[in-house]
Amino acid sequence: MAELAEFETHRSRLWAVAYRITGSVADADDAVQEAWLRWQSLPDDVADEPRAYLTTIVSRICYDQLNSARSRRETYIGPWLPEPVLDGAGRVALGHGDDAPSPEDRVTLDESVGMALLTVLERLTPAERTAFVLHDVFAVPFPEIAEVVGRTPDAVRQLASRARRHVRAEAPRRSVDKGEHRRAVDAFLHAVTGGDFEGLLKVLDPHVVWRSDGGGKVRAARRPVFGQDKVARMAHAISRRFEPERMRLSPREVNGAPGLVFVDHVGRQVGVLAFTVGEGGRITEIDVVVNPDKLRHLDLDALSGDPDGV
Repeated sequence: MAELAEFETHRSRLWAVAYRITGSVADADDAVQEAWLRWQSLPDDVADEPRAYLTTIVSRICYDQLNSARSRRETYIGPWLPEPVLDGAGRVALGHGDDAPSPEDRVTLDESVGMALLTVLERLTPAERTAFVLHDVFAVPFPEIAEVVGRTPDAVRQLASRARRHVRAEAPRRSVDKGEHRRAVDAFLHAVTGGDFEGLLKVLDPHVVWRSDGGGKVRAARRPVFGQDKVARMAHAISRRFEPERMRLSPREVNGAPGLVFVDHVGRQVGVLAFTVGEGGRITEIDVVVNPDKLRHLDLDALSGDPDGV
């Protein structure tokens, strides 16, 4: 049996890879668990390079998951958004795990886990997405990626190149200043909870887009909402239904950036809001996940007790 302690040194990196490829907490958990079971069944000394071997295994599992999930996502009700990860969720999801990334790598990792970019990755083919994540984010060599997707190294290079062009063309420009990002989210929070329509208009970019993922399980807009006025009116209308005695809207780190979590501790409902903030400190994208199936991994009781909530 392969050395079990060796697997644990790579577990957080494997989860980080799996989450970026699938955009799903549940699928990432399943992929890492399946990799663990396969690792346990290996004879000793079969894998000369455990990290590379395990990365290939978990990536292949995730690639198969993407292919099988593609038809389901095409018939999904409303926008399909990734399952959000909150800081303190019990997973080291945002870094290499077993490495200490350089500052340049740290920026790449942070960007690659943002909700807006993960949404862009949904528009790639499974092979393009896998090649992009493994090569551009985790610096996996093309020959190793070729083993995952069943292509030649040259074909994988082309896959990654196409994916990179697509991402550069469609990925939003996030504010690299986390303080500026937080100020924009705080302004949105205070405008919503204070019923301040003009305040909402000030913090929203003229071309802001609102996407909400209810999956047909709860009420949510089934098409993206575009434009400063329409998004402000939607947020303002939602705020008018806010009941402070039973509801809480709290600042949280969502996928590595300041965001918000909504909790109705009486109705046992939760929602997560992720924000993209552009130059000038205005919000350019708001991604709202309220599908309960995508939020099962969150501890609702712990979120309800957040002392910093509004």
